[in-house]
Amino acid sequence: MQKFLQSSLTHILFAFCAMGGWAVFANWAHPMPKPLLAGLLQGLMSAIITYFLKRTIETLQAKFSRKPALWAPPLIACSASLCVLAGVHILSGTPEVFKTITLPFSVATSYATLYNYLIWKSKR
Repeated sequence: MQKFLQSSLTHILFAFCAMGGWAVFANWAHPMPKPLLAGLLQGLMSAIITYFLKRTIETLQAKFSRKPALWAPPLIACSASLCVLAGVHILSGTPEVFKTITLPFSVATSYATLYNYLIWKSKR
């Protein structure tokens, strides 16, 4: 069970289901298939972001030292994440872009900040 919970595939599938479900809910007031398309799109983006966020933080941590290593990696990673989330939803015509990306962006930012801090602290 421990191996299953630590699996990257488990984390990716959870991100897809949780954030895709959120996007369906956030767009529910609009006619079908808009909510389902927003959910599928957000689920795919959350899965991809989950996979790459960890790697990006680790790579950026190696490039910065001291205090900048504490704030720069999550700032860069989360800024890129926000641009991708907003851009893809705007281009795809998601009706409720702000509502759709607020929760996934908040979760990704919290994760990136905490994970970055743990790496930064372990180097000290």
